Amino acid sequence: MNIYDFNVKDIDGNDVSMSKYKDKTLLIVNVASKCGFTSQYEELEELYETYKNKNFMVLGFPSNEFSNQEPGNEEEIKNFCSLTYNVQFDMFAKVEVNGKNEAPLYKYLKEEKTGILESKRIKWNFTKFLINKKGKVINRYAPITKPLSLKKDIENIL
Repeated sequence: MNIYDFNVKDIDGNDVSMSKYKDKTLLIVNVASKCGFTSQYEELEELYETYKNKNFMVLGFPSNEFSNQEPGNEEEIKNFCSLTYNVQFDMFAKVEVNGKNEAPLYKYLKEEKTGILESKRIKWNFTKFLINKKGKVINRYAPITKPLSLKKDIENIL
């Protein structure tokens, strides 16, 4: 099993097979518009722009699980990302990343790479997962980890 076995909904409500991203290096991030880390959108977009021609993609999954920091609907989220940070990378419908209603993709990501003290739980917005071109989860990064600090890791698997 790898990430290509999952289906998700994009921010416009369309079904998307993760196999669409086969042979690409991915950074999957649970995002939120009203979080102390929201400014990371800027660095996520910079990573995307820097490496998109090398088969790299950032995938943003909005989540409202942490202190109601993503209260808007998909259209509001899309407008915020576009107008505030000129986000060009792929965005998806809101998901839950923990608990009984967690998105199957996130359940898989957390099983593949646990967090601090082997915890599977996502602790906060802007947790990041780096995926190689074969769909394998290479690393998990804490919300405080700035996206541009991942350049070396990304370059190593491009």
